[in-house]
Amino acid sequence: MPEKMVTIFGASTVLGILFAASQAFKIETSPEYRTIAQIGDSMSLTCSTTGCESPSFSWRTQIDSPLNGKVRTEGTKSILTMDPVSFENEHSYLCTATCGPEKLERGIQVDIYSFPKDPEIQLSGPLEVGKPATVKCLAPDVYPLDRLEMDLLKGDHLMKTQEFLEEMEKKSLETKSLEVTFTPVIEDTGKVLVCRAKLHIDQIDSVPKERETVKEVQVYTPPENTVISVHPSTRLQEGDAVTMSCSSEGLPAPEIFWLKKLDNGILQPLSGNATLTLIAMRMEDSGIYVCEAANLIRRDRAEVELIVQEKPFTVDISPGPRVAAQIGDSVVLTCAVVGCDSPSFSWRTQIDSPLNGEVRSEGAKSTLTLSSVSFENEHSYLCTVTCVRRKLERGIQMEVYSFPEDPEIEMSGPLVYGRPVTVNCTVPHVYPFDHLEIELLKGETTLMNKDFSEEMGMKSLETKSLEMTFIPTMEDTGKALVCLAKLHSGETESEPKQRQSTQTLYVNVAPSKTTIWVSPSPVLEEGSPVNLTCSSDGIPAPKILWSRQLNNGEMTPLSEDTTLTLMSTKMEDSGIYVCEGINQAGISKKSVELIIQGEQVSPKDIQLTAFPSESVKEGDTVIISCTCGNVPETWIILKKKAKTGDMVLESVDGSYTIRKAQLQDAGVYECESKTEVGSQLRSLTLDVKGRENNKNYFSPELLALYCASSLIIPAIGMIIYFARKANMKGSYSLVEAQKSKV
Repeated sequence: MPEKMVTIFGASTVLGILFAASQAFKIETSPEYRTIAQIGDSMSLTCSTTGCESPSFSWRTQIDSPLNGKVRTEGTKSILTMDPVSFENEHSYLCTATCGPEKLERGIQVDIYSFPKDPEIQLSGPLEVGKPATVKCLAPDVYPLDRLEMDLLKGDHLMKTQEFLEEMEKKSLETKSLEVTFTPVIEDTGKVLVCRAKLHIDQIDSVPKERETVKEVQVYTPPENTVISVHPSTRLQEGDAVTMSCSSEGLPAPEIFWLKKLDNGILQPLSGNATLTLIAMRMEDSGIYVCEAANLIRRDRAEVELIVQEKPFTVDISPGPRVAAQIGDSVVLTCAVVGCDSPSFSWRTQIDSPLNGEVRSEGAKSTLTLSSVSFENEHSYLCTVTCVRRKLERGIQMEVYSFPEDPEIEMSGPLVYGRPVTVNCTVPHVYPFDHLEIELLKGETTLMNKDFSEEMGMKSLETKSLEMTFIPTMEDTGKALVCLAKLHSGETESEPKQRQSTQTLYVNVAPSKTTIWVSPSPVLEEGSPVNLTCSSDGIPAPKILWSRQLNNGEMTPLSEDTTLTLMSTKMEDSGIYVCEGINQAGISKKSVELIIQGEQVSPKDIQLTAFPSESVKEGDTVIISCTCGNVPETWIILKKKAKTGDMVLESVDGSYTIRKAQLQDAGVYECESKTEVGSQLRSLTLDVKGRENNKNYFSPELLALYCASSLIIPAIGMIIYFARKANMKGSYSLVEAQKSKV
């Protein structure tokens, strides 16, 4: 227990000594030992004590210079305020505190500096490509300058760095600079110049104070290639307008200014645009015009000379100098002036005959109106224009013509194949007819052309025509018959006036090959029906007309149908029936005799022969004969068989002659001998052989045979005739011999 008490007592004694020591008189300053302040700023130094209830304070500099500040004491604290800080404040300040007999002193070193602004970048001028330039970096109002370091950079490239270590003669604010000369290139555009200034105050802060300025590089090129373009021309007339455009190359783009060089050499400003337009030019606007291109570097010029000429006084007459007008039409002649403000007009003819028209003048135009052109207007008209003291005259030649209607085409009759027809082409009321040309064309072929170049006795309207005759062919159908009339107008027009009429040709063919078919036969028993059918070829298709020939020769019309039908024949129906094929080109007739009889006997002893043979050569003459030995009257019909139908041959006394046989004549020939009771048929085949090229058609043997046949054939015919007269009753008629085709 006693040991513990001794320990406690010892500890309490130590604490008491420490407490007494903590209550000892002390002095402190803030900032503690050293501080730095910028000239012009405000700064306060604080001195405080502990361990004394009522201390007293005093301030002084180490060299006993003026404080250059204000002291304020409050209790245990004294504050020295310097506002503003200046060179006089760069001292070691001492604070003395007195507490009874005790006195304590503490010092504070005050350092000052000046670094108030960012550095400045200055250029010797605009940066021009290829031209050396100086860039200067300035650090203003620096103190102390022996602590200053400056760098100058272009982009990331350090151009120059400098430290200012020279001794200072006296305390002062100084501006220091760094200069670099370089040659700009176009690639420098857009880069930055950096001016960086550092002030090292090592005693207090190891990191220097730093300021910098950045400036973007703009590189320039001077104006060049300055060019002027002029539209429409540098030579102008009074009243014209002109546009001048100027262009120039440079960086930055040059500004364009237009000036005019006056007589005294002074340049008169006109415009600040690249394009200069001048309207209503006058002669005094002539001169030299200057385009000036300028940017920050320099100026460049280009010049152009404009020449404004006096506008000529002109007169124009229209529609001239020659005009063609049709008789009866209205024509207006116009006289117009350009280049005269107040013209006067007069009109006359070249032979001073009456104008036969109405004149009207207004402003710069005068008109002469010819209401209805006639022969009296065929003159040269003159328009005289007076402008102040000048006079001009213009003429126009008036030519009149008449060509009012298309030509007329007339034909002498309808177009019939093979029959000549006359065509007349007429052009009415023509003037002047000595300039007329008529051309007649069929399709693209010219049939006839005629010029009417005979002299005219007097001025009059004439009707002229062209006439020609031609023979139509079937190929003409569908072609165009054209009557083309041309009126040549002399020098007025390069192409003649034309009129034409057109007719499409339709060639008619007269009826032919009129044929009658009788079914069942032209010889009938009384009470039998019969059909008579008629056909006829022609263009247009012929109309069929059936008639019966009376005993006195007159014709009685029966029907216009193709087929004439008698349902129950009588004896009095016997007679001659006539078929007519009719169109506008003609008439073709064919007749047949109907015989209405009683009972008959059948034909017998029928013979069909070919003379000289059933096999002949091409070009030979062949006689095909058919005979019958019946006593009653017998009708004989010769036919040639064909796929398209039998063709009834026109025989004479039962004989059919083929002259100059052709290959197509070969075939089957048939003879039908018929009475009212019955009929018999006989046939033969005729062979026609072609001739060889190396043989003569008419050999001596053939010629002799031909001569003999010409004597034998008539003899045979006579023999047949007398035989039939002797063996047959009744008479033989060629008409009656035909049954189904006539």
